[in-house]
Amino acid sequence: MRRVMCSMGVSLDGYIVGPDGGFDWTEPDEELFRFVTDEIGELDAYLMGRRLYETMLYWENAAQDASLDEASLAWVARWNPLPKVVFSTTLSAVQGHARLASGSPAEELERLRAEPGEGSIAIGGATLASEAADLGLIDEYRVRVYPVLVGGGIPFFPRGERRVDLELVDTRTFSSHVVYLRYRVARR
Repeated sequence: MRRVMCSMGVSLDGYIVGPDGGFDWTEPDEELFRFVTDEIGELDAYLMGRRLYETMLYWENAAQDASLDEASLAWVARWNPLPKVVFSTTLSAVQGHARLASGSPAEELERLRAEPGEGSIAIGGATLASEAADLGLIDEYRVRVYPVLVGGGIPFFPRGERRVDLELVDTRTFSSHVVYLRYRVARR
């Protein structure tokens, strides 16, 4: 069965978006961008909320931008063909290899996990990831901790009352001082 992971950038004080809604502090340098591009290559599907989908729409036509560097073109080559499921109550259509979710996150994940494939399924977007975490649907967290305190905003982890034990799988520190932490959910 395919694993479900949540991979996002987070401030040292635990937020994925600051109090002003900004996340410009997560702009990756070349080394980190290659790492995230490689991570996307491990996926068979990506679930996201509307806001993340709208943010990522840029990449759907980015290949035609003559100013893109090699790293950005490599990202486009991996991101665009990746099947995506978008959860939205306001969108009536999506572009590229995306489709609107027809069920709940639990139903969509159950269906995707049952499909053949070797890659993981990723969940992105604060609200959707929080809902999946509350339901115990996430098998692995991949966190890129940025050396910044933003003081508030949207937290990476839901503030539920459920305890989740984690097992450290991998760590890496990038030259930009971003620290990558990979944890597997300990199922007992």
